[in-house]
Amino acid sequence: MSSLGIRLAALAAGIVLVAFAAWIFRADALTSGPMRAALAVLGFGREAPTGAGPAAGSGGPKGGVPVETARANAVRLAETVRAVGTFRSDESVIVRPEIAGRVIETPFAEGQVVEQGALLFRLDDSIAKAELVEAEAAYVLARQNNLRARELLEKGAGTARARDEALARMEMDRARVELARARLAKTRIQAPFTGIVGLRQISVGDYVAAGQDLVNLESIDAVKLDFRIPERHLAVLAVGQTVAAEVDAFPGRSFDGRVYAIDPQIDPAGHSIAVRARLPNPERRLRPGLFARVTLTVSESGESISIPEQAILPRGEKFFVYKVIDGKAALASVEIGRRVAGQVQIVRGLAPDEEVVTAGQMKLQDGAPVQPIGARPAQMPAPSAAPKTGS
Repeated sequence: MSSLGIRLAALAAGIVLVAFAAWIFRADALTSGPMRAALAVLGFGREAPTGAGPAAGSGGPKGGVPVETARANAVRLAETVRAVGTFRSDESVIVRPEIAGRVIETPFAEGQVVEQGALLFRLDDSIAKAELVEAEAAYVLARQNNLRARELLEKGAGTARARDEALARMEMDRARVELARARLAKTRIQAPFTGIVGLRQISVGDYVAAGQDLVNLESIDAVKLDFRIPERHLAVLAVGQTVAAEVDAFPGRSFDGRVYAIDPQIDPAGHSIAVRARLPNPERRLRPGLFARVTLTVSESGESISIPEQAILPRGEKFFVYKVIDGKAALASVEIGRRVAGQVQIVRGLAPDEEVVTAGQMKLQDGAPVQPIGARPAQMPAPSAAPKTGS
């Protein structure tokens, strides 16, 4: 055999030996120190240092099977219904004149608060004032004529009919005075309640007709919230239940209130019930027309144990969880109640603050050692889970 062939054969044998040695080291098939030392002498590796532990990846995780855990927590449970709704003013009116006339004064500032009785508009009152003066003068004359007719009758110089006609004339003129006063008063348009005026639709000098829109007035120190819920919730719906509303204008905030009215008529088309709640609004942040996401609390119970629903292991008609006791998994049977937002009510089988496995159960057996990698409290949503304001 030529020298080239001998070299190629030696090179191939060396490659096979190196590959075999590498496979032995990776699989941990050889664990004795002398064999490793022998391979190291041949140039295929180096002897592991004396006292060194197993090579990385040479066994399972130390301390047991890694699992995620959570702690059972005692919370108050609430049954809620979600809906969408719209805010309304507590009181709202479009201010309109009762008589026609020319506007001569608008003494309010748009968008500002006005008190009940404050003057909003004044119409030209010159004709109304003249009519009142005329009516008062006629009434004075009629009253004098009534006195004369009564005196004449007492002296026998007059008739009862003349006295009665004078009395009737006086009463008619008195009524004309009251009518003229009423017409004059209608030239002054006042705020019917305390609230915020909107944007006026007319200007000084405009001639307005009776019933024409002038400006809107809104009372929003408290606001109403109208929403609808499915008719299947009728049995649990009641006045006084709490609502929590969230609006896009104030992300992360919740505004609380109470139901104060329920429409007795169920919508036959949508089979829903109209509900109205009132929410305090002292800062006047909420405005009429805002869209709201509503959470209505229809029932509330005492404290119960809750855990994340991923901790539940259904087996047939029964439910189990793995508790973590002294670093070991303990399979326990539990009785569950309601499920709310990823949490499960535990009626029986767990105590507050007990630690349960929420991930990694498939690798466990009863009594197996475990290594929790994160324990967190399990929180069941309260009646209003979002941050609360406006209460």
